[in-house]
Amino acid sequence: MPTASASAAPADAPVPQKGLHPLPAPVKGAVITVSDRCVSGEREDVSGPLAARLLRKHDVLVDAVKVVPDGVEPVRAAIEEAIAAGARVVLTAGGTGVTPRDLTPEATAPLLAVRLEGVEAQVRAYGLTQTPLSSLSRGLVGVTGRDADGVLVVNAPGSRGGVKDTIAVVGPLVPHVLEQLGGGDH
Repeated sequence: MPTASASAAPADAPVPQKGLHPLPAPVKGAVITVSDRCVSGEREDVSGPLAARLLRKHDVLVDAVKVVPDGVEPVRAAIEEAIAAGARVVLTAGGTGVTPRDLTPEATAPLLAVRLEGVEAQVRAYGLTQTPLSSLSRGLVGVTGRDADGVLVVNAPGSRGGVKDTIAVVGPLVPHVLEQLGGGDH
């Protein structure tokens, strides 16, 4: 029977964990509210401004919230514009449900080089501690590339609670994701 080397950790030793650290400097972010009703003036956008305020607590600075109608093309164009303007983090709020016009994930998917399915699952799991409606969100989380130019893109539900839950999970991860895109260690 082989013997364990002297340098091997005991089986019950704690697994070292990488700490989550704040960003070394604030980064540019973008928030896009996806809502036919907000575009038409039928409803005030409260989720987008909330997202911008919550992201600021994670050193992601958003100049202004853009409001676009539901649908693949308006959402995709808005995400692409935000990326072209230098955003490192793009958060959409709305369009993640199951109505015929909820197409934010379909607009986002082709822009992602890598989906972060574990983060998506974590967002939904955390949301389920708040409301059973969280399981209806089809929001995606991913990056547009695997290099320093990669952008973190996050689809949050359009509700205030959905935005809070999404940022509660994703916000602390932003520095580590951006560090890895810049070539940092795991």
